[in-house]
Amino acid sequence: MAKCAADKGVDFCGRCPEYPCDDLRTFQAAMPHRIELWRWQDRIKEAGYETWYAEMTEHFSCQKCGTMNSAYDLKCRKCGEEPSCEYVRMHKDEIIKRSGNMR
Repeated sequence: MAKCAADKGVDFCGRCPEYPCDDLRTFQAAMPHRIELWRWQDRIKEAGYETWYAEMTEHFSCQKCGTMNSAYDLKCRKCGEEPSCEYVRMHKDEIIKRSGNMR
């Protein structure tokens, strides 16, 4: 996606006049960590990348120990807290459905 955005002279997909394109729709549907892609694109446009990045750091961090986890960590990779982060709390069923084999 970064090459495509660069080729079109935009910083990120949400600024592209073709947004959302078929390539991005296919990309979003394929993996659990992309469930919120549309909302994230809107948030980057609204608040800027730095603010969005800080929000994502919090969104994917364990509430108990602060460890950064991924959408694939149903339990915190450091302390074992369930769910591993707010993202997993919000999307656990969809994550499991899309990926099948979870940690």
